[in-house]
Amino acid sequence: HVQLVESGGGSVQAGGSRRLSCVASEYTLRYCMGWFRQTPGKEREGVAVIFRGVFTTNYADSVKGRFTISQDNAKNTVCLQMNSLKPEDTAMYYCAARMGLLCDPIPSDYDYWGQGTQVTVS
Repeated sequence: HVQLVESGGGSVQAGGSRRLSCVASEYTLRYCMGWFRQTPGKEREGVAVIFRGVFTTNYADSVKGRFTISQDNAKNTVCLQMNSLKPEDTAMYYCAARMGLLCDPIPSDYDYWGQGTQVTVS
């Protein structure tokens, strides 16, 4: 059972940057890992996902060119660098993981979830 712990959330002004980190409790090189976000009253949506084995990535159209997902294998960590933040990026951001080769950004396909970290852009 993989445990995921997110960090890095907080408040930031529009146009600013924030970096989120997700540490996995065990080896996840054969996993898809990703970042999802949710605001009250809305469904959870995929932001960026990565297949850690070959570093293939997939981004939501709304964040392409602004957000970058990366990994640090030595630390079993996946990060989300968020630049040019907009108020509409305000959400609770969740890290998630599942075994697999095709890393889609569909929340229901993911088995393990972190507790979430709030990002507020004003």
